[in-house]
Amino acid sequence: MTPTAKILLVTGVSSGLGRAFAAAALDAGHTVVGTVRKEADAEAFTALHPERAHARLLDVTDDVAVLAVTREVEKTVGPVDVLIANAGYGLEGTFEETPLPELRAQFDVNVFGAAATVQAVLPYMRERRRGHILAVTSMGGLASFPGVSAYCGSKYALEGILEAVGKEVSGFGIHVTAIEPGSFRTDWAGRSMVRAPRTIPDYDELFEPIRAARQTASGQQLGNPAKAAAALLRILDEPNPPAHLVLGADALRLVRAGRDAIDRELDTWEDLTLSTDYTPADDAP
Repeated sequence: MTPTAKILLVTGVSSGLGRAFAAAALDAGHTVVGTVRKEADAEAFTALHPERAHARLLDVTDDVAVLAVTREVEKTVGPVDVLIANAGYGLEGTFEETPLPELRAQFDVNVFGAAATVQAVLPYMRERRRGHILAVTSMGGLASFPGVSAYCGSKYALEGILEAVGKEVSGFGIHVTAIEPGSFRTDWAGRSMVRAPRTIPDYDELFEPIRAARQTASGQQLGNPAKAAAALLRILDEPNPPAHLVLGADALRLVRAGRDAIDRELDTWEDLTLSTDYTPADDAP
């Protein structure tokens, strides 16, 4: 192990960006504890490096299990220097057509699953006065798109949690980074995507081209997972890592466009915004 080697806990390493992050970290000399849902995936992950790849079966929506696994890792593998809360999935569908149980399930994994892992590592990192917490949100956590309202909502929620937590723990030497990927060549838009059934023809004109384009682009996306992993590893040794790391040219373009739209609305409605402040004249008879 190199002098800067770390112990990483990465959720959701069976495929996609989680697998890319974990594999790159192992190649760089780090030790990685990767969580998966299936025994076969655990065996495949451990095979990446018999000594430094440690698999754990975990459902991140099981709060008790998240705490137990984190406690066990701290005791048997070593102090977790870096958490990468990556486990999550996409839910596609217009909001009106998305069943509420599917919406709740999306938040259970993408928000509460990530929150559980962050809460699980914080006591250890706080006691040691060091650590780096990263969570994979999305460009959809900074700019929403039609057809993935549940997914974007979950990522917006996670963004808000992470930004606030980062401000709470900065005095303890703990860094918090939200990773906002664009479209990468993973299974996110393919077999990993949950698709709400279509029931309302009024949305056909808007949504059917979006769904078709996403399916056509699956496997041909702009982003390279290996390069995303390299970018993530790049910030682990930074003394002042970013609170937000947008990954991909498409993400940068769309997030900037979303920010510009908000700025334009702020300027357009500034007078109305300021009109709500209390002034002494409000007490005048």
